[in-house]
Amino acid sequence: MNAVESWPPLLSIVTFLPLAGALFILVVPREAEGNARWTALWTTLITLIPALAIWYLFDPTTAHFQFVEEREWLGGSFKYKMGVDGISMLFVVLTAFLMPISILASWDAIQTRVKEFMIAFLVLETLMIGVFCALDLVLFYVFFEGGLIPMFLIIGVWGGARRVYASFKFFLYTLLGSVLMLLAMMAMYWHAGTTDIPTLLTTKFPFEPLDILGFGVPGGMQSFLWLAFFASFAVKMPMWPVHTWLPDAHVEAPTAGSVILAAILLKMGGYGFLRFSIPMFPVASDLFTPFVFVLSIVAIIYTSLVALAQDDMKKLIAYSSVAHMGFVTMGMFTLTTQGVQGGIFQMLSHGLVSGALFLCVGVVYDRIHTREIAAYGGLVNRMPMYAFCFMVFTLANVGLPGTSGFVGEFLSLVGAFRVNTWVAFLATTGVILSAAYALWLYRRVIFGKLEKPALQGILDMNSREIACLAPLVALTILFGVHPAPLLDVCAASVDALISNYQSALAAAEGAQLALGR
Repeated sequence: MNAVESWPPLLSIVTFLPLAGALFILVVPREAEGNARWTALWTTLITLIPALAIWYLFDPTTAHFQFVEEREWLGGSFKYKMGVDGISMLFVVLTAFLMPISILASWDAIQTRVKEFMIAFLVLETLMIGVFCALDLVLFYVFFEGGLIPMFLIIGVWGGARRVYASFKFFLYTLLGSVLMLLAMMAMYWHAGTTDIPTLLTTKFPFEPLDILGFGVPGGMQSFLWLAFFASFAVKMPMWPVHTWLPDAHVEAPTAGSVILAAILLKMGGYGFLRFSIPMFPVASDLFTPFVFVLSIVAIIYTSLVALAQDDMKKLIAYSSVAHMGFVTMGMFTLTTQGVQGGIFQMLSHGLVSGALFLCVGVVYDRIHTREIAAYGGLVNRMPMYAFCFMVFTLANVGLPGTSGFVGEFLSLVGAFRVNTWVAFLATTGVILSAAYALWLYRRVIFGKLEKPALQGILDMNSREIACLAPLVALTILFGVHPAPLLDVCAASVDALISNYQSALAAAEGAQLALGR
């Protein structure tokens, strides 16, 4: 057994602490379910400490993987290997930060099977953090697919009226794409003889055109591998047109489930593009970039228009998430420094802002038990503090300068403008449309006269709800004014990604010229 290279093994600690908390809750008697809430909350708060330590100790000047841990696993054929770089480390911190907020948000909302709910959430945290830390293909796949199970249960057991339909739709969509990714991983193992991700990042996969049924398929093996990974990551993000599971899942999921689904699970698709698709299959990535641009533009414009037609608050925010993920994929596939950093920043910002918007919906849903926009109006008269928080997140969702939402969108658009002005122009219309649906929602819910009988006795946020939203308000404004803490961490890794991508394309072009093609 190989020695652990990083001591103490911070990544293993931050990954498996929630699992230890889940096992502890498992042995708690059902009569003491209230203790399950406190155990889950303290477990997630304690998990945040090593996550912040990783950020504090992280060296932003290098693109190498840090805090690497490596041990033999499964008979030595595969390894338990963990590590983070500037791209993945911040997602570990984001996950650890949002989990205690999600537990707090569920405090009063979940009254049945509390023990099982908290176990599902803690297991989900372990699997999500594992995705961002795994440096072995098999280990990554185990964490990536394992996350489906607790989220399937969270939606299917504690969701709304159509929870079974929504949970099965979520499960089947994401599983289908992941089966293709598994086949691609097997092909990579047969070709390279290893599942070690750092080794695969330097492996050259064949890109010579393949002859299939008399047709030359450009990109060769890389094209097939890229498409297989794309099938999984596009559903996970989700990209248009495989996004239809997301609104149903959000509408039926409990508030905390929606927060984690929007803030973390969607980001696994974008992370997969940056970790696998672009660096491992650069020729195919270059070949399919126009295809990704088209899907991104359609997602930005089409889902923004669909959001305008919604009468359910959660559904509107869900379609908004698809549109914002369009900015992410557009920025990442520009393969410019601004575009890639903008895509990463947009994912982190969206994690804070969309999670907060779902929390805001949960606040009023807990009081009135409806998400229909028409059931509200004039809440500013009774809930001024709520109106302020909702305003901050709405403006961040629009991309107002001074909020974190502006930085990611602006950098993504700058990157797109450098590559294709039409792509940037069409994507900019999405900014206008986002202002239309977000401000329309805010006006209908917050302003106007307080006429609905059900709203006459509604109370402003309590201390627990303030504790959930206050840190998100602070970070949304902080990173909008001072984005350097996030951009500096990923700068070296992004520069290395782009440099290696350009070198690989140059080498492929040189090889084709040498062959006289």
